[in-house]
Amino acid sequence: MKTELMDILNGVKDGTISIEEAALKIKMEPFDDLGYAKIDTHRRLRQGVAEVVYGAGKTADQIIGIVKSMADKGQQLVLITRMDADKAAEVAKEVEYTYYKEARIGIVGSLPAPDGIGKVLVATGGTSDIPVAEEAALTAEALGNEVVRAYDVGVAGIHRLLDHMEDIMNASVIIAIAGMEGALASVIGGLADCPVIAVPTSVGYGAAFEGLSALLSMLNSCASGVSVVNIDNGFGAGYMASLINHMK
Repeated sequence: MKTELMDILNGVKDGTISIEEAALKIKMEPFDDLGYAKIDTHRRLRQGVAEVVYGAGKTADQIIGIVKSMADKGQQLVLITRMDADKAAEVAKEVEYTYYKEARIGIVGSLPAPDGIGKVLVATGGTSDIPVAEEAALTAEALGNEVVRAYDVGVAGIHRLLDHMEDIMNASVIIAIAGMEGALASVIGGLADCPVIAVPTSVGYGAAFEGLSALLSMLNSCASGVSVVNIDNGFGAGYMASLINHMK
């Protein structure tokens, strides 16, 4: 996904960018020090994906300052995660962006056209898992992936999942999101021929231990192609799915 660096190097190769211009882009200040935050302006060059703003624990003013710094450095799309509605309203007074309340995500700029090798399927065990699923789905879309959603297809009514077999078979990577006992990931892992990223959620009654039961179930999955991210970490799953879906 290191498209920006490759574009610079290819530009030098074909003569559309001079060596001096390329050197300036690569040598530009690697971070912007705001005092309360150091913005990693080289991350897109290094990793192909620009820095993402984690909104929880930051004030609205800090988020505004960080987003404006990114925009000044030429970042056209900024992803802000874990931002509650009250904070989002304050940020909206200074920054033009779209806020997705269910996912608690803000996106500055327009979603890019998909350029991955295939589709990312995001599936949930229940409706209560949708907020985490939307965080994963919107993250993947912001990183240039076509996302297919299959919500409320848990094992309590497995026929609902089997109705999405075409989506499962056509996916390049699947994100399986579930709370309770977390069985969805193993079932999908036993059906799919692509990598499955399991996301345990904190949905469930007391013995679910706020997602720990689902996490342990997913870690102990007997389906070989299943990997697991942290509890409620939709962003991490969406990011990893994007990396997989951009492997050329």
